[in-house]
Amino acid sequence: MAKKHGKKYLEVSKLVDPAKQYSLDEAVSLLKKTAYTKFDSTIEVHMRMGIDPKQADQLVRGVVSLPNGTGKQVRIAVFAEGEGVALAEQAGADVVGGDDLIKRVQDGFTDFDVAVAVPAIMGKVGRLGKILGPRGLMPSPKAGTIVPPQDLPRIIRELRGGRVEFKTDKTANIHVGAGKASFSEQQMKENLQTLFDAIAKAKPAAVKGQYVKTISVAPTMGPGIKLDVNEAIRH
Repeated sequence: MAKKHGKKYLEVSKLVDPAKQYSLDEAVSLLKKTAYTKFDSTIEVHMRMGIDPKQADQLVRGVVSLPNGTGKQVRIAVFAEGEGVALAEQAGADVVGGDDLIKRVQDGFTDFDVAVAVPAIMGKVGRLGKILGPRGLMPSPKAGTIVPPQDLPRIIRELRGGRVEFKTDKTANIHVGAGKASFSEQQMKENLQTLFDAIAKAKPAAVKGQYVKTISVAPTMGPGIKLDVNEAIRH
């Protein structure tokens, strides 16, 4: 059954030519015009990558700090003991704990957007893999969310300031939020280009041929806007 769109979606979709590949400047201008929701829409980025997701050495993953933040209030949980607890609390983490926090998560608590852990407690946090893993909340070295206690203030500051993780899924796609529709066009452009540059630099050596096949951006619930890949991915 074909997906039915509302009147507002159909109205703003007329502004977008589905056959055209837009420049970043053109796309950003359209993002502002096609964000029709009453709430502050997230600017979503969807990328089709030229990789084989079955090959571990071709998976794309990394983190990047967006210059203008994400516009989202990030709830941070920190698994720590000893001095790490005080450092995380002073840095403004939303929830901090050791065995007590692990027990809360085992009992169903997952009211946070990102989890950070110190190495000394990862042996215990590892038990939460079945709960946190499917939600994308498991601390990991690749995501930079397992850090020594003295680095907790830095990582918490970065997460608050617009640090986002990108990674390919099982279908070789990347989906990530890169700001809000309320951002100025310049802020939006800076965030998007910073994200694209980070993904370009994260190209695995094993990937041959075209690395990025397609890029589209869209406000939440809005129409997709295709980008000129060659302009967006600067090598």
